[in-house]
Amino acid sequence: MQMINTRSWIKEKKIRYIYVLTIIYIITQASISNAYPIFAQQVYENPREATGRIVCANCHLANKPVDIEVPRAVLPDTVFEAVVRIPYDTKLKQILSNGKRGALNIGAILILPEGFELAPPDRISPEMKERILNLSFQSYRPTKKNIIVMGPVTGLKYSEISFPIISPDPSTNKDVHFLKYPIYVGGNRGRGQIYPDGSKSNNTIYNATAAGIVSRIIRKEKGGYEITIVDTSDGRQVVDIIPPGPELLVSEGESIRLDQPLTSNPNVGGFGQGDAEIVLQDTLRVQGLLLFLASVILAQIFLVLKKKQFEKVQLSEMNL
Repeated sequence: MQMINTRSWIKEKKIRYIYVLTIIYIITQASISNAYPIFAQQVYENPREATGRIVCANCHLANKPVDIEVPRAVLPDTVFEAVVRIPYDTKLKQILSNGKRGALNIGAILILPEGFELAPPDRISPEMKERILNLSFQSYRPTKKNIIVMGPVTGLKYSEISFPIISPDPSTNKDVHFLKYPIYVGGNRGRGQIYPDGSKSNNTIYNATAAGIVSRIIRKEKGGYEITIVDTSDGRQVVDIIPPGPELLVSEGESIRLDQPLTSNPNVGGFGQGDAEIVLQDTLRVQGLLLFLASVILAQIFLVLKKKQFEKVQLSEMNL
């Protein structure tokens, strides 16, 4: 009985060991094209350049719209929603990394003023949690909690994203003041055309690297093509590799020029950015405004009453 238990224990240990090795292999051998696509966190200290351009546009080259909706003003230490809308035609299909077609995914980055950050779960109302659904948000960096990233998630379900935000309290944060602040947003739909290392994905156009005659086109077993071009100027052969996905536009024996498109453009997504403004409002200012409005209303009421009283005095004097 003890021998059976020992064998069972050894077998279980072997299974766990193989499982751990498999996970390590997947993590270490995964190419950058299959990694989590928020590459900017590893490359850029700040995702918004001095020109105002958000760095996601370096990989997602097509320009698409994005919209953000925030309150005009918020009070200190208040939870509110920043709603980001990333519109696109949900019937579109994109080229996946394996060359097949699938639904577009979306992602967003929200750049808030200093002091603003994700609201803690215990401060989020049940109604807001329903609108947030099961989305997962994270800070751009541990030191930049005011920059929030989300995605990628399926665009079929999450084309409108609600970010739960909490405003800072100037009484506890001396770097925050009661001012008007800008909020910047970036939103992409679909895969990028360029990886951070500068290489192309299969979601873009591939051009000829030489002018000449297409002498041979080999279709690979796993998809994609090898196109051999004979340079007419010196007779050398140039091989262009086309990954799975893009549709080929040239044929054998065709004469092509330098940088001529060899494939169609499969990209149906893109990136857009926008901005909005929000006022961090002082509670005392609001109370002062309400007090001022109340005093104006009372002054008007007393003026009307005084006028009525004066009219009665004048009427009585005329009767005398």
